[in-house]
Amino acid sequence: MDGMTKASLKNWGGCKTPGGAVLKGRYAVLEPLDWDQHRDGLYGAIAGEENRSIWDYMPVGPFEDGASAFQETFEAIRQQGGWRTMVIRDAQCGDVLGMASYMRLREAFGSCEVGCVAFGERLKRTRVATEAIFLMAAHVFDDLAYRRFEWKCDDGNAASMRAAVRFGFTCEGTFRQDMVVKGRNRDSAWYSMLDSEWPALRAAFRTWLAPENFGSDGVQKASLESYRAAL
Repeated sequence: MDGMTKASLKNWGGCKTPGGAVLKGRYAVLEPLDWDQHRDGLYGAIAGEENRSIWDYMPVGPFEDGASAFQETFEAIRQQGGWRTMVIRDAQCGDVLGMASYMRLREAFGSCEVGCVAFGERLKRTRVATEAIFLMAAHVFDDLAYRRFEWKCDDGNAASMRAAVRFGFTCEGTFRQDMVVKGRNRDSAWYSMLDSEWPALRAAFRTWLAPENFGSDGVQKASLESYRAAL
């Protein structure tokens, strides 16, 4: 296996940076963050006092001091980390519903992370949310030929860990005492999906997202996990 791996990477040359293209799906549209277009809608969806809980487990936020302060603070964080932030819109009505960022960009190795995933209340547990993650993964694997896509979260964040597994990321373990976040210790749970796993994951996403998988009430007929297990 090692010989096969080395042979397959003999001419490896790295990958381009993700996050520069608009990603369009049936339910979601993801746009590279443009403060002139997105600031007010993004602040309303994920910031302010009413959205404080979104940031409970994140190293950044909450952002409660108005849209201008949000832009200034978050842009500084993005620039420092080299994040490529994608704003998530509803494809039907165009409303801004949340965001997620490509981060820990290691183009030379074909590896990056989806992080700072901030879903507003209208986005959580929806087809738009699932398709947003699908589009981000498809961009790195199908368009840019990445080898690895990562998801990391506070291991006290049960909802984020459930989401990672549902989306098809594999748990790789816990980095103990990984960070000090907002005055407390953070152990970080690490997850990944690989290019070799992507074809089956992609097929499951597409089957789950198909209109015929949902009743007239919008409720799924079968789960994403069940489609993945069948494949």
